[in-house]
Amino acid sequence: MGKNKKEMKQKVKHPRNHRENFINAAKYWEDEHDDSSYQVTQPRLSPSDEEDKESKEEREEADGVDDVSNGEEEARDDETLWDGMPSKFLLYQESVQKPKGDISYMQKFFLMYVGGRKPLYLQEDFCGTALLSTEWIRSDSRRTAVGLDLDLEALDWCMENNIPKVGGDGFSRLSLFHGNVLRPLQSKLVKSNPLELIKNITLEENRENLQTGDLESNSQAGSVAQDDKCIKRDFPARDIVCAFNYSCCCLHKRADLVLYFKHAHSVLSPEGGIFVMDLYGGTSSEGMLKITRTFPNFTYEWEQADFDVIERKTRISLHFQLKKKQGKLSRAFSYSWRLWTLPEIRDCLEEAGFKSVHFWLRKMPDLTKSTRIEGFGVGKDDKYEEVTSFEQQNAWNAYIVGVNY
Repeated sequence: MGKNKKEMKQKVKHPRNHRENFINAAKYWEDEHDDSSYQVTQPRLSPSDEEDKESKEEREEADGVDDVSNGEEEARDDETLWDGMPSKFLLYQESVQKPKGDISYMQKFFLMYVGGRKPLYLQEDFCGTALLSTEWIRSDSRRTAVGLDLDLEALDWCMENNIPKVGGDGFSRLSLFHGNVLRPLQSKLVKSNPLELIKNITLEENRENLQTGDLESNSQAGSVAQDDKCIKRDFPARDIVCAFNYSCCCLHKRADLVLYFKHAHSVLSPEGGIFVMDLYGGTSSEGMLKITRTFPNFTYEWEQADFDVIERKTRISLHFQLKKKQGKLSRAFSYSWRLWTLPEIRDCLEEAGFKSVHFWLRKMPDLTKSTRIEGFGVGKDDKYEEVTSFEQQNAWNAYIVGVNY
């Protein structure tokens, strides 16, 4: 071949008109964060050993976004977890979610592709317990967030457990809506009053105060009603919309995926904004798979059932084996997923109106060698990189960024 090794991936060369944004992003990176505060996000498919003591100490010392589970709060969480039967939502947050890494990359993407201002307004779709949104508003007193999810129990759990950690203004800066991401204007605001969880006010009823975008669909699949404006006056147009934890795989039909992307696009600021989602793949993703990770008080297990190569569908189950003789939470969470490909996602984002789409990938540990991940340390060079081509691996993880400007 003329070379000892073939290049696995081709890095992106950006046009000159993006040079200023890249310089600004780099300057922001150096001024506000050291390298340790931007370790790779905890991957959801095969979470690595990024949370070792050294990495944790580095994050606690780093400037920028505070860790949601450090110091006194971490101790309180541990007490809550093992005082009785633990909440499945707490177990999920401990084993799957790493909001600091996601926020770090979202800030980087925004400064690179939009620039000119600091991102302040976030929408987290498929938010669950809205841990990411909670951490977002903790990181800057000017920041606000909107969360949307179908699971009222998870939203209520956030109200009782996550938002109070932010402080007195947390409830005024984070608004949670119970509803379907495909019909967001029909969603209802979740109230902190446990006697009145859902206020009988919908986004649809506040159209006269709305600022920008189209959310509610009409009867035609894949379309967005032109007269429905997104989000009332109290909710500014978003700088960033995100859908993490592989949530877009819950949408099985291409028309639904495009429709959702149109909704996300419609709420972004006319001055520029980004949509960010994640995806996993690789040869190991197209078959039965079990991955485990051991924590001090429980073991987390990801189980993927048979994979349908024609419809690209599978079922994911998350189990938690508890210690201290507390048994096992089998199928604490279970999902029916369609595993989309990167080209499919790009085509749908472009069809939804995004001006450009960018892929940030990293190679994951080879799951044919081991499915217990304690030994998989992540070095400082193992970060996501923007690529235009990427050689197939046993396992990979990706951020996908759609840009509106």
